[in-house]
Amino acid sequence: MAKRDYYEVLGIKKSASKDEIKSAYRKLAKKYHPDVNKEKDAEEKFKEVQEAYDVLYDDQKRATYDQFGHAAFDQNGGNPFGGGFSGSGFGFDFGDIFEGFFGGGRRASRQTGPARGNDLLTRVRINFMDAINGTKIEFMHTYDKMCETCQGKGAENANDIHTCSKCNGSGVETFVQESIFGRVQSQRACTSCGGSGKTISKPCKSCNGAGYTRVKEKQLLNIPAGIGEGQKLRIQGKGERGLNGGPNGDLHVEIVIKPHNSFKRVGNDIYLQIPISFVDAALGVTLEVPTVYGNVEVKIPAGTQPGATLRLSGQGVKDVRGNVGNQYLEVEVKTPTNLSKDQKVALEDFKKAEPKKETFFEKFKSKFKR
Repeated sequence: MAKRDYYEVLGIKKSASKDEIKSAYRKLAKKYHPDVNKEKDAEEKFKEVQEAYDVLYDDQKRATYDQFGHAAFDQNGGNPFGGGFSGSGFGFDFGDIFEGFFGGGRRASRQTGPARGNDLLTRVRINFMDAINGTKIEFMHTYDKMCETCQGKGAENANDIHTCSKCNGSGVETFVQESIFGRVQSQRACTSCGGSGKTISKPCKSCNGAGYTRVKEKQLLNIPAGIGEGQKLRIQGKGERGLNGGPNGDLHVEIVIKPHNSFKRVGNDIYLQIPISFVDAALGVTLEVPTVYGNVEVKIPAGTQPGATLRLSGQGVKDVRGNVGNQYLEVEVKTPTNLSKDQKVALEDFKKAEPKKETFFEKFKSKFKR
């Protein structure tokens, strides 16, 4: 399924300012957040909105997107910058496919010099509060590490590396095969040098000529305060191994955040439901209310109704870009179920003191009089 245009996803024009992008994102993120919206496709829409925001709010990514579109960020191919994420286990050289049918039509071109490896993607799961305050985590990662002895060359020294005599350093060899078009000339990776264009007379003893070793290492990752769900951090040089002594790609770490039992995050805003008694709702009260940064004193005004929302300015998430959200308190008015004798007497006195015609029900009922 083709991706929708990012500007269309956020409902903004291509000339939109960063403030307009942020405003559109906050509105849609709150609408589709899975903790708020229980519709089946809400989570997918939320991810689509988050992805569009991550690209368009970043000036460099936005400029790249405006020039190349989704292809600039497509991890399945078509990336104009090369590389891309790897690890799927599937790779197709379309040049080889065409060569199989039309071998005489063009000459194969192979990279025989050093080439950077592809990037890899992994995910780590962190606690809600660690995402708010930032943290450091360690995790194990297995990858192909460039051999420190031969620096990826696979030989004991430079004099042990020779140009392949079978392909003359081109990395390809020509062969004839039968096809539906008859006998055709095709090309493939040289069977002597594996396509590198080089042969080694004395392989490196540390890596047996491979140029790399398979290692499992502990990685330390600094997670900045305010990081959001799905955002990625990069660890340089821990991706897929390079070719012919080229450097490794990078490891991109996607952040997955565990939900909190009480706090809910929507963008940079925090939502918290607080229960109060109907007496406190009627008379007003001052309470110490939890926030993600500690308790703050909040005045609940007299006459607060069930479902009312109070805003605590600046008590939301301080994200990695320096933006600060708010915390919203959703008031839940509780009615007691087990009253003491004194409480019942007090409420009976209150009921007697309330003019009958001014009760909530009487006011409601009066609307139906003809």
